[in-house]
Amino acid sequence: MLYFAYGSNLHHSQMRRRCKDSKFLKKINLKDFRLTFRSKYRAADIEPKKNSIVPGGLFEISKSDEKKLDVYEDYPSLYKKYYFFYYGKKVMTYTMVKKTSFKFPTERYLNVVTKGYKDCKLDKKYLKKALMLSW
Repeated sequence: MLYFAYGSNLHHSQMRRRCKDSKFLKKINLKDFRLTFRSKYRAADIEPKKNSIVPGGLFEISKSDEKKLDVYEDYPSLYKKYYFFYYGKKVMTYTMVKKTSFKFPTERYLNVVTKGYKDCKLDKKYLKKALMLSW
């Protein structure tokens, strides 16, 4: 199955540790969404926003990888699954159940996400923009 990562799962070595079968395919953009950070975990989330994009990594994952991600993402309590189509193929990602207000991520978490942006060769301006929503 196809999985879209936009937060800490962009980090290739972390993703390989968590999901043994995962393969990074390429970077893609999720249209009409924006990146934000929220909840007591100060974790990444996406929310609908017209004319905005969330850059991320498209991964091929197995059924057992999906089960591991479900545990990591605290599905279905913290995150629920969201599906979209990319060139006719169904792609799964996670989005938070409760849309609480913006919470600046911890330095440790932000470092993992930043490394993931490097791993996937994503434009960091979207990450910076999401962090500026806090001001």
